[in-house]
Amino acid sequence: EVRLVESGGGLVQPGESLKLTCAASEFTISDCGMSWYRQAPGKERELVATIVSDGFNSEYADSVKGRFTISRDNDKNILYLQMNSLKPEDTAVYYCNTPWSTLDWGQGTAVTVSS
Repeated sequence: EVRLVESGGGLVQPGESLKLTCAASEFTISDCGMSWYRQAPGKERELVATIVSDGFNSEYADSVKGRFTISRDNDKNILYLQMNSLKPEDTAVYYCNTPWSTLDWGQGTAVTVSS
């Protein structure tokens, strides 16, 4: 059974950083592109960042461009999201999945940015 387990969220102040981790089991993340999504309270889930299958190219939502970096460790089969200069509007539950949301969603990891 494919499982995605997100971790690394927490409560931070504006301007601080967090690094999220997505561990995959029974699925090899380097076999295809992978993405991070987020869902803020009362809003729909949105695509935040995607790393394509070659592992070198990535795409970002305009709202996070220049602040977030998606990467992966093929040996550990882990996807990362480095989030810098966090803003209150980044507050959300963050999830990983393929760019087509083809896998069952994990439980997500909550990020709260507040002073």
